[in-house]
Amino acid sequence: MEEVRRIGSEISNWGRWGEDDERGAVNLIGPEQVVHAAGLVRKGKVFSLGVPFGSDGPLPDEGASSDKPNDRKNPIHLMTELGNTPRVRGEYRYADDWIIMPLQASTQWDALSHVILDNEIYNGYDAAQHITPTGATKCAIDKVAEGVIGRGVLLDVARHRGVEHLESGQIIPPEELDATAEAQGVEVRPGDIVLIRTGWWERARDKPSARETREAFWDGEPGPGLKSAAWFKSHDVAAVCADNFSVEAVEVRSDGFASPEIPDQAFTLHVILTKYLGIMVGEIFDLDRLAADCATDGVYEFLFCAPPLAVSGGLGSPINPLAVK
Repeated sequence: MEEVRRIGSEISNWGRWGEDDERGAVNLIGPEQVVHAAGLVRKGKVFSLGVPFGSDGPLPDEGASSDKPNDRKNPIHLMTELGNTPRVRGEYRYADDWIIMPLQASTQWDALSHVILDNEIYNGYDAAQHITPTGATKCAIDKVAEGVIGRGVLLDVARHRGVEHLESGQIIPPEELDATAEAQGVEVRPGDIVLIRTGWWERARDKPSARETREAFWDGEPGPGLKSAAWFKSHDVAAVCADNFSVEAVEVRSDGFASPEIPDQAFTLHVILTKYLGIMVGEIFDLDRLAADCATDGVYEFLFCAPPLAVSGGLGSPINPLAVK
């Protein structure tokens, strides 16, 4: 992890927005950026980028093999009232339900308190002190409840390469992010929310069964590598999302997930983005319809809106992100 520590320390955002900051790079989205993003709406077309929340969701199956850790479960949906019997005065009846699930089931944001290295989370807060049995007392997801709305930019790397999807473990270098943006005629600006399309979710989604979809989805993934950390910092990106489960490139080896660049470690870019840069990470996005529309009209920027649930002390949040063009 020494390379991760070195890179993270060199480009760290700790203290940039004050010693007490808990919001990270979302601070880059101010009123000016929101007003500009609202002005990008031209056609009134709305695209939901979320994967449905349900028992057939994308999280690994119960009893998944040990090389694909499974400490989260797909949502459990329970009906508590079917509307068969009046519960209040008069003839009025109602149906009601519950849902039980991890905060990081299906399409989600990671809170800045989600990643811990050397007993620290973003901005140097002590994890032992602030990650408690009742939630995070620093950098929790509710700290950005008003912050994840602004200019979204889609980088359709799969379409730029001319393939349906990238392969598991394939790294997208920073030069390719630039080349994709240039080919699409779009510029990544400070405060942007960058969405990276690899085709990985579509590859898995189109399998014949939910089980096959889950197996395909968790068979590693393509994405950016460690060298892209400096790219995200230099472009002052507020948040990065992708159509895979952790944004970055991941390989599956006999003993579990691994970074293609540092095989004895995993999720190395994740650590830098979250702990050192304070950049919001969005996972398991469905970018298919949005990408097709962008390819048709040549417009790869849009209003992006994806507020998390204001869960007090939450380490993540389910979302239904919207792109509006």
